[in-house]
Amino acid sequence: MPARAATHNTHRSAVAPQSARERILQTAHDLFYLEGIRATGIDRVIAESGVTKVTLYRHYPSKNELILAFLDYRHERWMAWFDAALRRFGDDAAALPPALAEWFAHPQFRGCAFINAVAELGPTLPQAIERAQAHKRAMQARIAALLPAGAARETRARALAVAVDGAIVRAACDGDAADALDALRCMVAATMAKKPR
Repeated sequence: MPARAATHNTHRSAVAPQSARERILQTAHDLFYLEGIRATGIDRVIAESGVTKVTLYRHYPSKNELILAFLDYRHERWMAWFDAALRRFGDDAAALPPALAEWFAHPQFRGCAFINAVAELGPTLPQAIERAQAHKRAMQARIAALLPAGAARETRARALAVAVDGAIVRAACDGDAADALDALRCMVAATMAKKPR
């Protein structure tokens, strides 16, 4: 999923301009995802969003609040993309590798924003860890919806969710998603070959 959604809108006059709050959040989203949370200072967010320091702090009284807003926003965007991509590729477990391949191929792919946030922030911002855990639960629930009903559905969904996370990390580390996608395809095939209990 691109850091900034494509905006190939030929009717720009019909699009309402972003509010200061929206501009700050979009700018923080792009910078935090592409360059890192710790590497991005508030002054950079202010400069690139074109607002004053007073305006930023009126909407987001601390950097931590901006980080949490970024994670909430990222969750909504990523889950919307994930759902749509799975539907485009057949809405079953076999849709996982091509959906992720689409994301991995994007030039702004920098791995999972939630894994990155936990790695960067650790226990310094417990609410970020809570948001990452909630995001992973939502991702796993969406994966479970791809699988046949049965007693093993949740176990298989958990295994596939871990495989997806591993593929994301490996694709980000390698800079080439081929091995990550091959491993994920194998995991999907193995999971689907098991007979439901």
